[in-house]
Amino acid sequence: MTVKHIITKKLEKINNLNVKENAKMKNYTTFKVGGTADLLITPHNKESLSKALKYIDHANIPFLALGSGSNIIVSDKGYRGIIIHLEELNNIKISENKVIAQTGVSLSTLANKARKAELTGLEFASGIPGSLGGGLFMNAGAYGGEMKDVVESVLVVNYKGEFERVNSKKLNLSYRNSILQKKDLIAVEATIKLKKAKKEKIEAKMKDLNSKRKQKQPLDWPSAGSIFKRPENDYAGRLIEEAGMKGYSIGDAQVSKKHAGFIINRGKATAEDIKKLIETVRNKVHEESGIYLEVEPKFIGEAADKTKKGDN
Repeated sequence: MTVKHIITKKLEKINNLNVKENAKMKNYTTFKVGGTADLLITPHNKESLSKALKYIDHANIPFLALGSGSNIIVSDKGYRGIIIHLEELNNIKISENKVIAQTGVSLSTLANKARKAELTGLEFASGIPGSLGGGLFMNAGAYGGEMKDVVESVLVVNYKGEFERVNSKKLNLSYRNSILQKKDLIAVEATIKLKKAKKEKIEAKMKDLNSKRKQKQPLDWPSAGSIFKRPENDYAGRLIEEAGMKGYSIGDAQVSKKHAGFIINRGKATAEDIKKLIETVRNKVHEESGIYLEVEPKFIGEAADKTKKGDN
């Protein structure tokens, strides 16, 4: 019996944990690309997650903690390891001006719960296509707001299954960065501190921001959001457009005609198409401006199998 089969049998015995073999990753990512993962497990509570991590760590098998899959590009060859899908960790509690939420919940759902409770501060997140876990991992932000502005503390679990609460200062949240990218930690639950406000005012702001998104972003196509990080004192979309790459395609992967900062999947794009297009765009922008754009999504698959990564 192989290590894979042994760990599968052990994981299947954990209560409140679903185990799926050969999961098609295109069904779990917003780009809709990627081959199969050896195993995909879905914990229904933090206790089952902790037990699963202990087994996985002991077996020394590569794994990836995944939320909504909005900020990753999975190789066409798939992932030789275990995907820990956190979507069922989605409980939300609200007490006065604080929201305590598990990290599998989507940012849009979280923002709407805050709106209904007349709490302001999460309007910027209402249109971000990702989970709370991914939002913490990347310090997600939009229209002047970022997760670092509202997060008070985060409950994390290390790769040995041990829990610890980390305050916002120790999270080192900065532009598209956090301690979660550097340490062997998975965010499980966050305490978010907001302010009271009239529901009408919150709704008006959310409506305005989401209207701007619809006007400027290619929301009708699969993508991973902004494909490049914002260069200092400039914008990736502007540089790409000036380099003449807006609308450029490789296979069904295309630089959006609506917003050059996005690469979209027009239906049958492969991860390799997207990767080649990213490199082509980067090289052209560098040739024209001297600026080498930094990719925002994480590449997952054959080349990354030996590296454990956090929530996306």
